[in-house]
Amino acid sequence: VAPASLRDQQSAEREGTLQVLLDAGAELLANSCGMCAGYGEHLLPEKAVAISTTARNFKGRMGAASAQVYLASPYTVAASAVAGRVCDPREMLA
Repeated sequence: VAPASLRDQQSAEREGTLQVLLDAGAELLANSCGMCAGYGEHLLPEKAVAISTTARNFKGRMGAASAQVYLASPYTVAASAVAGRVCDPREMLA
């Protein structure tokens, strides 16, 4: 999880959203555009698969050219992070 800003991170902390993701095994990265923009230390390795809320997607944008990046809504990405697989967020509603 790489919050776009400190304000977004603090909001997710207050709402409890961040803790749910951390409890599910998510890693909290520095708030920045690093991974989404393809720079920094957390780039996708060869043949990795990721789901993201970023606005753009093209080959190699988030790391290795062989990585697969799926763009989805924040609800879908959050539900998928908790489930450990790409899923429909409605599966989380009870």
